[in-house]
Amino acid sequence: MTADNTEAPPGPRRSDRTRTAILDAARQRFAAQGFERTTIRAVAADAGIDPSMVMRYYGSKAQLFDAALDIDLCLPDLSATPAEERAEALVRHFLHRWEHEGADDALLLLLRSAVTNDQAARRMREIFAAQVSPALGSAAKDNVGLVSAQLLGLALTRYLLRIPAVARMTPEEIVAAYTPAVRSILEPQASAPSA
Repeated sequence: MTADNTEAPPGPRRSDRTRTAILDAARQRFAAQGFERTTIRAVAADAGIDPSMVMRYYGSKAQLFDAALDIDLCLPDLSATPAEERAEALVRHFLHRWEHEGADDALLLLLRSAVTNDQAARRMREIFAAQVSPALGSAAKDNVGLVSAQLLGLALTRYLLRIPAVARMTPEEIVAAYTPAVRSILEPQASAPSA
């Protein structure tokens, strides 16, 4: 060791890199082919490893699928954000994620899979209940399901079904269109017509 301590910090362990490569390959396969048509052999080939390594790290295709569905929405804590700004912040967060991660986004994999797979549907409910509700704060807990419906509907129509009227909108147009809808859910009193 030198006196100036210029050694580089150690990189990720080989086993961590292998696990990550398997998970990345699995997410892409599950997204493209679904659970039923994805095979351990195909995932292993995509990751450049032997199929036995997939089984060593994940045990079964079902356990690999469950690991692929372990998603952090990376939501900022919006509980301290002024109520009138929460809806826009939430729409922008999800839109940014989908616009920049695109088809590789694990949340889109989960949405695509949740339509036909009970395990994925259950995981989707768990993730949104555990992560969206705390990010919005106690005042919005009763409305998390409706907010989720708005955001997942946007993802479904723009990124999975690619409905032309939605797919061709700019991100700013989507923010302008969706923010009032989400705000009306988060703040029903503020958007109710006055008597």
